[in-house]
Amino acid sequence: MTEKPLCEPVLLVIEAGRAERAYWSDLWRYRDLFFFLAWRDILVRYKQTVFGVAWALLQPLLTMVVFSLVFGRLAKLPTPGDTPYPILVFAALLPWQFFSNALTNASQSLVSNANLLSKVYFPRLLVPASALMPCLVDFALSLGVLAGLMVWFGTAPDWRLFALPLFLLLGAACAFGTGLWIAALNVKYRDFRYVVPFALQAGLFLSPVGFSSEVVPAAWRLAYSVNPLVGVIDGFRWSLLGGRAPLSGAAVALSVAITALLVASGLRHFRQTERTFADVI
Repeated sequence: MTEKPLCEPVLLVIEAGRAERAYWSDLWRYRDLFFFLAWRDILVRYKQTVFGVAWALLQPLLTMVVFSLVFGRLAKLPTPGDTPYPILVFAALLPWQFFSNALTNASQSLVSNANLLSKVYFPRLLVPASALMPCLVDFALSLGVLAGLMVWFGTAPDWRLFALPLFLLLGAACAFGTGLWIAALNVKYRDFRYVVPFALQAGLFLSPVGFSSEVVPAAWRLAYSVNPLVGVIDGFRWSLLGGRAPLSGAAVALSVAITALLVASGLRHFRQTERTFADVI
């Protein structure tokens, strides 16, 4: 009697160009890798830290205190309606912190996973995409803190709160599109690891985080809205503060258009340079 082989032979067919044609379907096939990378980043983020997830709460809280003292007490900038200044600032810090952390993670994601990129095939787009997931955890924690502050100050949202996920999606798309550009450029030009923190530091004061967009003169408000985060931050305030914070339809439309351009151009540039990552990194 002949013995059966322990395993059936596998026919491996190498076909030129198959990876390109099946790229988008491979994104779904490798979805388990996406969740693994995201979960790994969440675990590593707070590993061997004294305060753990408390860091996700301390950073926006301390920033809110500083901004409230500088812009609210010293500069005495106006707030829309009867909105307490700490609530106005914290409602803006939610999307800003999410965007800042997501952009930082995405821009460094390819370099941080250099060993993985140089050894196995998978759609590289999964790496910067998974880098956004830990930021959603921080966002959820900070949103809980804002809910507590709103109860403390006696401020309650209304039906506009249901629009909040749309503005969160807009902010995530903006971070993703920008992150694709910087992640691809960072593989070849490591100088971007110094440029990104500086740009984010400047963007914190150029965006309406510590003040309302109404402070900007009306003649310059549309030009100011070229910053896509203006529409995102104003949308968050409008959703969370029951409409007491104004929302410009033109600013939101401009934010959507610029974000769409960032995502489309970022995907195009990322795909064009993706095949060189393993060689350059």
